[in-house]
Amino acid sequence: MVDPSSEAEKNNVTFASLGLSEPLVKVVQEQHYTRPYPIQRDAIPSILQGKDVLGIAKTGSGKTASFVLPILELFHRTKTVTSRYASVLVLVPTRELASQVADVFQNLGVHLFPKVKTVAVYGGVSINPQMKAVYGADIIVATPGRLLDLLGQNALQLSDIEILVLDEADKMLELGFADEMNQLFDQLPKKRQTILFSATLGDSIQDINQTQLHKPVKIEVVEEAANLELIEQIAYKVDPARKGPLLRYLIKTEKMQQVLVFTSSTRTADNLVVKLLKNGIQAAAIHGQKGQQIRTEVLHKFKAGKLQVMVTTDLLARGIDIQLLPYVINFDLPRSPKDYVHRIGRTGRAEATGKAISLITPEDEHHFRIIQKKMGKRVEQLESTALDLQGY
Repeated sequence: MVDPSSEAEKNNVTFASLGLSEPLVKVVQEQHYTRPYPIQRDAIPSILQGKDVLGIAKTGSGKTASFVLPILELFHRTKTVTSRYASVLVLVPTRELASQVADVFQNLGVHLFPKVKTVAVYGGVSINPQMKAVYGADIIVATPGRLLDLLGQNALQLSDIEILVLDEADKMLELGFADEMNQLFDQLPKKRQTILFSATLGDSIQDINQTQLHKPVKIEVVEEAANLELIEQIAYKVDPARKGPLLRYLIKTEKMQQVLVFTSSTRTADNLVVKLLKNGIQAAAIHGQKGQQIRTEVLHKFKAGKLQVMVTTDLLARGIDIQLLPYVINFDLPRSPKDYVHRIGRTGRAEATGKAISLITPEDEHHFRIIQKKMGKRVEQLESTALDLQGY
């Protein structure tokens, strides 16, 4: 039985009561954070106390701010001058997430003085500007491969690292970064604070927990079911030849803005964009075969609401964090139910509602039944044969 008084106490928690100073309380108010999310409520005090943290939390649970805010608070309390080498290292699996996490540090640290310098480093772009940028950085947000490149060039060293954050650790392992991570662990000081966040707690995460974390505070926030309740899910039965016209019909007739469309391949993504543009719908694709500059520009425009439709693949499903994203469309179904939940979880985040639409061909129907069973939720399926798609 839940103790009503303890629940009331949790609801009365504020960012100030968690130990954050006025400049950080001010910025969270400006960004309309009304109260801490569960992961923030539990993680911020532990990190401020110098404890290692093992956090199991889905993307969209507020976990980025749960480590960014206390790290900035620690700088606010102790920072006097800029050091040559960084004291905080955040490892992430993708370029997009590196850029995104660095942006969160910069945005939430806007009122701090002295300023805290955060630099994101990742592959796919020239290493030379990054070699210059890391000099004097307080915080480095990095993908493992590019960080090893910079270490190999003697552009930085890790001897001064006091706090290590492993964000989306399960994703880093899935993408094959285990060897790189072990090489980096060998170069890091043994005496440090380690914060690990993962969406799942598999054997490999347990290995890192046992070898790299010291008596961690374990925080587990299971919000997936709650998030799904905030997402209106609809599926349309459609013949393969009518999928493209149906997509354009839905976007136009429902006057959709900020639509994230998932496809099964980069080729399909690019073809969809061509057809959308021909039909007067502003669209662009981001995927692993696009250059980093293009990916960054497209994502920036989409986040700012200046691009109506962004088409992508599962590679970037976790790295896309957009507040109040209204629409996700599965043009193709993903291979696994877990990927389906990750996809539709880009909407319905942070207590905001969203809509997820899936286009189901006859050969998809069996797989979609499995997805619904694993998800524990039935999705309404509508017939599309009566829809007049002429001209779309």
